[in-house]
Amino acid sequence: MKSKKKILNDFGGIMFSTDPSFVYESDQEVEQPPLAANQQDLRVTLDRKNRGGKGVTLVTGFIGSTEELEVLGKMLKSKCGVGGAAKDGEILIQGDFRDKVLLLLQKEGYKVKKSGG
Repeated sequence: MKSKKKILNDFGGIMFSTDPSFVYESDQEVEQPPLAANQQDLRVTLDRKNRGGKGVTLVTGFIGSTEELEVLGKMLKSKCGVGGAAKDGEILIQGDFRDKVLLLLQKEGYKVKKSGG
């Protein structure tokens, strides 16, 4: 899942301290237990924002460890024969491969929906 953007309220209002012994206590995020492939609801979209007009196939909604995300991303990139990235709970595949990615994920047992456009 995509991590939330930190805002001032997340820090309890403390932004700076001159006390050298001050240690900010942060809440550690508990990593969610990995879900089985058939329980995950993934979305496949074509995204062109902030990419100079070039489209990327974006897979969102993955719940699991970053290692599992990278393995799934590597498999999709190799099957499509293109580059991409797997970060922040999303998989980016360079180019418009929505239909191919949709079929590959369904073969792996994921619940997948095509969204947007």
